[in-house]
Amino acid sequence: MSLGLKRIHHVELVVGNAKQAAFFYRNAFGFDQIAYRGPETGTPDRVSYVLRQNDIWMILTTPLRHDDPLNIWLTLHGDGVRDIAFEVEDTAGIYASSTAAGAKGYHEPRAWGDDLGTVQTASIRTYGEVLHTFIQRDGYRGFLPGFEIREIKGRGAGLQCIDHIVGNVSDQQMDRWVKWYDDTLGLGKFVSYDDHDICTDYTALRSTVVASDDRVIKFPINEPADGLKKSQIQEYIDANLTPGVQHMALSSDDILESIATLRANGVEFLAVPAGYYDTVWDRVGEVREDRERIKDLGILVDHDDKGYLLQLFTRPLQDRPTLFIEIIQRRGSDSFGKGNFKALFVTIEQEQGLRGNL
Repeated sequence: MSLGLKRIHHVELVVGNAKQAAFFYRNAFGFDQIAYRGPETGTPDRVSYVLRQNDIWMILTTPLRHDDPLNIWLTLHGDGVRDIAFEVEDTAGIYASSTAAGAKGYHEPRAWGDDLGTVQTASIRTYGEVLHTFIQRDGYRGFLPGFEIREIKGRGAGLQCIDHIVGNVSDQQMDRWVKWYDDTLGLGKFVSYDDHDICTDYTALRSTVVASDDRVIKFPINEPADGLKKSQIQEYIDANLTPGVQHMALSSDDILESIATLRANGVEFLAVPAGYYDTVWDRVGEVREDRERIKDLGILVDHDDKGYLLQLFTRPLQDRPTLFIEIIQRRGSDSFGKGNFKALFVTIEQEQGLRGNL
């Protein structure tokens, strides 16, 4: 049972140039800029921009001083996810219970605020150098203390909420982290895929999904598996130097319109392998959406016993082959596109080959 986790409050990315990254996410992915924190607002050493699209909240943070530890973080990992923050009922309680169960604390509970109210926060470490921050809002009327409203509209793409966030860990470490999430945060095992489910002739991985009881929070955890060539998970770890967040899946209520908008905005997606649509409809069956438009937009389709889903994956959002974004729409299905794994892997292997990392 998840221990008082309400939802994902926000995801914080550390980036080399937050001003430019905010422009990119506004104009490519349709986020609105909501708020800002930096030297002008009393934070002399870092700048942060808050972006929002419906119930998706992101912070983009850049260090300003050469001796800021975040510059070491950027040198090691490049742009990427540093913090997956949760809104919680009781910050002190969940910090105490999670650290007692084995989590390593990053900062202890503290209350801080401004004229809009007070929040209570604390943070723990998870895989790699990723953090989980707990935020008890207590009726706070803004985003978080220290941020000023700085609004700029983006080119909305109809993205609604975070469906799931995927972490990549080292070989033989997946089961450890699945147990860690159950023990420390009460996120139980939801579904697993082994290297027979997720493989091609050359590469493979294993994956287990942990989730809250209400499925609002879902975290697939991947590890590399033995294959003839290098797994995409190992390529990620080699580029990131540690385990970390591989991708965020953002939900849409109309993925055809979302993908059309994102493509028009310049977002680059992985290509669908040749012949994919020759067999997919026999496997998936009837869908509400127009099949020809699905094909024209290059969207993947899969199904389970509860329904079907549509999904598509961007290319990496930075020059290192690390963080990317998935766009997903669920039509009853609560799976993760198992039927598309092989097609996705074939495309990723092609990209790995071009990078010389296969």
